[in-house]
Amino acid sequence: MNYEIVTLTAKTVLGIAARTNNQAPDMGMVIGGLWKRFYSEGIYAEIPGKVNNKALGIYTEYAGNEREDYTVMTAYETELTEEEKDSVLLECRKFAKDIRMMTIPAGKYARFIVTGDMHQAVAAAWQEIWKMDLSRSFICDFEEYQNDDMEQAEIHIYIGLSE
Repeated sequence: MNYEIVTLTAKTVLGIAARTNNQAPDMGMVIGGLWKRFYSEGIYAEIPGKVNNKALGIYTEYAGNEREDYTVMTAYETELTEEEKDSVLLECRKFAKDIRMMTIPAGKYARFIVTGDMHQAVAAAWQEIWKMDLSRSFICDFEEYQNDDMEQAEIHIYIGLSE
């Protein structure tokens, strides 16, 4: 699988999150349920200050072992000043009590570009990525959905790398 090394600046995101792990029998239901809720409850539409219309699937707070729990988050990148963050988060909790804000850290990432069926292409890419000998940081990885075409999706997967 081909990839390129990119350096990203930090990104502030707003969204909802859950905990799971790659060996959990309900992992697919947890992640799928999070995405379903994100759209069916209109959470995505309410997020203020979106940088673009690229939905993000973020994986963080894990130790690098696929049996360890991690946090998965569905979100959008936002443009908020430090002064706005607290008040915006409080306002957002009116439509989603469990909404949270986080920062995707700046740094080096391996970027994979995946195209095809949104579900199958992403799942197949992750299976390949887990087999690769990358110098992963296991701090933050994320998917950036370039469009919402279920059959002809373009997804950029970013894998955080050690410096």
